[in-house]
Amino acid sequence: MHILFDEAGKLMTGRLMSEAESSLQVELDSGKRVKVKLANTLLRFEKPAPAQLMPAATVLAASMELELAYEFAPEDEFGFGDLAADYFSDPATTEQQVAALICLQGAPHYFRRAGKGRYKKAPAEVVAQALAAIEKKKQVQAQIDAWTADLVAGSCPEPVRQQLYKILFKPDKNAPEYKAVVEAARSSHLNPLALLEKAGAINSAYQFHWQRFLFDQFPKGTGFPALQAPAINDELPVAAVEAFSIDDSQTTEIDDALSLQGLGSGTVTLGIHIAAPGLAIQPDSPVDQVARHRLSTVYMPGHKITMLPDAVVQSYTLEAGRNCPAVSLYVSFDESTLELKDSRTVLERVPIAHNLRHDQLDSVITESWLTGETPMDTASDEIAALQPRLAFIFRLAKHLKAQREVVRGKPETFNRPDYTFKLQGVTGNEPDGSETVVIGTRSRGAPLDLMVAEAMILANSTWGLWLAACGVPGIYRSQASLAPGMKVRMGTRAQPHAGIGVKAYAWSTSPLRRYVDLVNQWQIIACARHGNTAALVAPFKPKDANLMAVISSFDAAYTAYNGFQNGMERFWTLKHLQQAGISDLTATLIKDNLVRADSLPLVLPVMGAEGLPRGAHVKVRLGDIDEIALDVSGTVIERLDGPVAEADESAEEDDEDLGAPLALAIDVNEAEPGAAEATAAP
Repeated sequence: MHILFDEAGKLMTGRLMSEAESSLQVELDSGKRVKVKLANTLLRFEKPAPAQLMPAATVLAASMELELAYEFAPEDEFGFGDLAADYFSDPATTEQQVAALICLQGAPHYFRRAGKGRYKKAPAEVVAQALAAIEKKKQVQAQIDAWTADLVAGSCPEPVRQQLYKILFKPDKNAPEYKAVVEAARSSHLNPLALLEKAGAINSAYQFHWQRFLFDQFPKGTGFPALQAPAINDELPVAAVEAFSIDDSQTTEIDDALSLQGLGSGTVTLGIHIAAPGLAIQPDSPVDQVARHRLSTVYMPGHKITMLPDAVVQSYTLEAGRNCPAVSLYVSFDESTLELKDSRTVLERVPIAHNLRHDQLDSVITESWLTGETPMDTASDEIAALQPRLAFIFRLAKHLKAQREVVRGKPETFNRPDYTFKLQGVTGNEPDGSETVVIGTRSRGAPLDLMVAEAMILANSTWGLWLAACGVPGIYRSQASLAPGMKVRMGTRAQPHAGIGVKAYAWSTSPLRRYVDLVNQWQIIACARHGNTAALVAPFKPKDANLMAVISSFDAAYTAYNGFQNGMERFWTLKHLQQAGISDLTATLIKDNLVRADSLPLVLPVMGAEGLPRGAHVKVRLGDIDEIALDVSGTVIERLDGPVAEADESAEEDDEDLGAPLALAIDVNEAEPGAAEATAAP
């Protein structure tokens, strides 16, 4: 019989089958025959049989006191037989030798391997450190076990509560808090969110989502340092216009306004006026550092986190009744043909006459009102006085849209409304999740919406091309084509945007809300001041690494902010279903088992959609709603009559994201560290 090492250093026993000069053929206890090197043989013996030897030796090894074995072991290199003779008796029996070997193999903190069957005592200080580490590991495991028991029993330990968002979304998988949650989830057969909710770690679904976002994006809080808005020192001329803005009632960062001159003269000039914080805020200044860190305003129903402090915003916002600093683009058109004649950019102060609110005026400023089919007296005298200018801008907007659609290759379809969320009962500075939500609709392409959208596209495309002509880099959004999967990308080169139908598109019209717009405004100001020599003095030069860094940071932050906004809108939509007692709804099949609700901003997976064509209209019965996981599913209970709706392939990827529940970084099915190696060992 033989005791030997396998290639991984594991002890094996077997029966000798044949022996050559330098190798043996051995039949292992498992019945498998292997060829091993003679040097790997540690012990030859006749009796007892391996089946009796190993269990007996294992029990004997467990009875050995490691401290005593360490004391008995020679100071110099020794073999396992030497330890057996010193510890047990001389000569040592086969069982005693194997027991000593098992003991030595299992105590690497006391004994280091020095060769096949040879060992050397570890230094005393190393042993002390190892024993301390082992004791600490035992204590940590005991803590993990205690926390696990608490969680399973429905109580959340405070350390786990404090690490809640880190455990779920950015875990250190070696941390005891994480291990306790994983073990408790396995033991209780609950998913981590359900486990933590049951244990009281999550007592508000709204606060869970809000605090998770703050943990991820604003770990130091949303407050601003003490900042003062820099003054604009330029002597700016006052424009001879009366401009008006068009925004939602909740908007405080009024970035843009419009004006119109020359009606009835044959040449009409549209003024697009953009708030000009770039005239005061300088790159790398304290205010810029805050804006560059935040990169964008964060929106959610009932609340927002602004990119800039409110006092700074109010210094530059286009508030009615003031002459506001602005970067103005004046574009002249033939009044009858709407042919574009020329454009110019001016740094000036613009008199803002009105702050129009489209949510209050969409029902008044309709297409029929603009064309004169609806009596003028349906609007106030103040609004009625704007009718000729609004009517022309609406006519121009439709013309500009039609021109873009020719380039685009197909018309833009607004077959889905924009949904609005209003929270009733907000008592503090922000919602707490108990409010009543009212979900409304705003028709995309409504006259006021179309006027603003086309004016901003005109400004962003015009300024984007102008920057390129001046040799000044900017931050552009481009899309190579409308082919499926062809996404919008950000870069520093003026390239076509197929989705919009323009030759170049540089976000420049929201400098109070988006950092890339502020960056582009600095570049535009340089062009306005210096023309063809602007490249020499613009804050960002061609191939500027800082510009690329801004793009990378903004892209990541903007994606995260949009994801959070979508998640909170989904939360309030699920809340609306509960508050309104909605159990059934009608929907349209958009892909595989995903449907989009007809009258709510909700995408969800359903059962029973097999065999139905995309675009099929169905009635869905909703299942249970999970506000924490943002999850709801349904079952198709009826196929409704009617034509199959045309599928919107361009929105498929977004729809899948909107229908996805909350994703966690914790994995209760993941093997523990070292488990894979243990399973794979022979």
